[in-house]
Amino acid sequence: MIRPASHAGSWYTNDKKALDKELNLYIKKSVEEMTADGLQLPIKHVKAIIAPHAGIRYSGPTSAYAYQCFETENIKRVFILGPSHVCATRECLLPNYDTYETPLGNLPVDWSVIEDLHKTGLFGLADSEDEINEHSIEMHLPFIYKAFEKQLSDIKIVPIIVGSPTEAKKKTYAKLLVPYLKDPETLFIISSDFCHWGRRFRYTYYHKDKDHGIHLNRNNASSTIVRPIYESIQALDHQGIKAIESLSFDQFENYLNETDNTICGRNPIGVLLACLEEMKGDRSARCLKYAQSSKCRTLEDSSVSYASIYIQVVPEQ
Repeated sequence: MIRPASHAGSWYTNDKKALDKELNLYIKKSVEEMTADGLQLPIKHVKAIIAPHAGIRYSGPTSAYAYQCFETENIKRVFILGPSHVCATRECLLPNYDTYETPLGNLPVDWSVIEDLHKTGLFGLADSEDEINEHSIEMHLPFIYKAFEKQLSDIKIVPIIVGSPTEAKKKTYAKLLVPYLKDPETLFIISSDFCHWGRRFRYTYYHKDKDHGIHLNRNNASSTIVRPIYESIQALDHQGIKAIESLSFDQFENYLNETDNTICGRNPIGVLLACLEEMKGDRSARCLKYAQSSKCRTLEDSSVSYASIYIQVVPEQ
């Protein structure tokens, strides 16, 4: 049974040639910038990436950075952990479909892994309609297809919709997933945008300086704004990115509790950080690219932030 590319034609083009051309443009630009900064691509020992999932013309230029940083040669399985936007659940949800469609071509699900995870009794099954309506996984599929287009016959995906589990439950899921993360033939992709700022998102947090944050409203905005709002958003996001780069589950959770930053993939990120705390070896993370959909200057503006981050795990010798 094939999950259709339900957001093709709206969130991104459903024309195969046009989509391929668009992705190639983003990829070319990202490679040029990273190599100009002295990065040797691909980067060795990348086990996971974090990348956004907005409409491709908005977030695609940022996503491209993450998708060019990892080695593909020995990868056979790609986990995609995406947040739930369409259903309220405390569980992680497994797919009903055995194939995911993209305008470029289809990607098969690793059904043996799905069955093994389902047998644990801790994973739910996504409702078929919710699975179709959810965009957080679908928006990564064209990039996955492009990254592995020379070895598509070897690649299978494991899409998992992550609800809102408790901190303890995230660590439980991590213990179940970490054996796969340790597998040298497996890559993890975490789907997340960063700050959703504006009244339409019910989030107007503003850093007047590094020690003072308030929520802007009509009464306090004119007297409070001393630097552009978009700079405050960037500082807020980079604080969260720094928490991720610490690879500390608790530090990231504390950051979220303090700021309530509207990072929609906070729960998939939390599961990944809990997994990494279960692993040995030299671990590190780095943000390759950060961007905002627009620059907020007034209370009437809104934006969504994007970041591409990679996580390395160098195995113990």
